Amino acid sequence: MFLSHKYTVLAPVSLSIVLFINSCTENKVSQCQRLIRVVNAGTSLIDQNKGTQVITSIQLSKDLEFVTKSIRELNLTDPKLKEFQSGFVKIFQNLSQAIAKAGRALGATKTAQASASGREKIQKARAEIDSTLTAAATTIGKQSDTLVNEMNKYCSQPE
Repeated sequence: MFLSHKYTVLAPVSLSIVLFINSCTENKVSQCQRLIRVVNAGTSLIDQNKGTQVITSIQLSKDLEFVTKSIRELNLTDPKLKEFQSGFVKIFQNLSQAIAKAGRALGATKTAQASASGREKIQKARAEIDSTLTAAATTIGKQSDTLVNEMNKYCSQPE
């Protein structure tokens, strides 16, 4: 008898949840929140891994590829949010590629011999790391800041 009473209570609750979910369409605010959550996850990865070594850099690049894929796969319907989504896909894709390139260059320094040609290899790798990361930080940083500001302004507007 206790079980039958339990089933009686659960059935209406389950039904009301299903009806609520089916009758609810996703609004701009919830789409903004989903996009912001994934972008923040990518930004957190970058912050956690600043100044790390080769293996971590290569892993960070792979993790950022996953973030890029996650952003790309968000099923957003708002046309303006789709533009932001596309912009963030490009930003994380470019950042992932830059970090991978720098990681490979850093890896090349580990195999350099203690010789004149080895020192030259290290200097070349350092120059590549510096130019890659400096260019990425400048260009991608500005693009990201602009996109974040535009999206925050858009997402804070009433529907």
